[in-house]
Amino acid sequence: MQRCPWAKDEPNITYHDEEWGVPKHDDRVLFEFLILEGAQAGLSWVTILKRRSAYQEAFSDFDASKVSRYSQRRIQKLLEDKGNGIIHNKLKINSAVNNARQFLKVQTQFGSFDNYLWGFVNCTPIKNKFRRLSDIPATTDISVKLSNDLKRRGFTFVGPTICYALMQSIGMVNDHTIDCFRHNEL
Repeated sequence: MQRCPWAKDEPNITYHDEEWGVPKHDDRVLFEFLILEGAQAGLSWVTILKRRSAYQEAFSDFDASKVSRYSQRRIQKLLEDKGNGIIHNKLKINSAVNNARQFLKVQTQFGSFDNYLWGFVNCTPIKNKFRRLSDIPATTDISVKLSNDLKRRGFTFVGPTICYALMQSIGMVNDHTIDCFRHNEL
């Protein structure tokens, strides 16, 4: 079975085979990937995948309403608890709480975060036809547009590269290489 070249070992294989590029529309799941992609900035995705359950616990099962109410004391506790398994970066943790607040505003304005996010691709996944991993861009015009709009709305850790990774993870784009078995399935 041929996979994308980056899916060589666990947990990458399972993530690749079951989640990456699959269109997601549940707001809780979209919030999860928004937090995880922001946490991944400057790190490898596998680092975050291995800590995913720790993030789930630390961020109230990715309930944006609960995370939006985290106090400075709760944030400090997340930073100081070296045993909780998350990346102890003050900017990233503060960003997750801030982004939860902005996320709720977007939900109110658009009816759901899903409506807002998927509007950038006219509610239809973009199916790319890349032959090699090196052909896949780090950013696109759409990810730049999404990044700029999220920043305008007060989100942080949402640069164009993070936004493109988000788009890939939630299936807004299918960037499985054409020889990968998942390319045609999606």
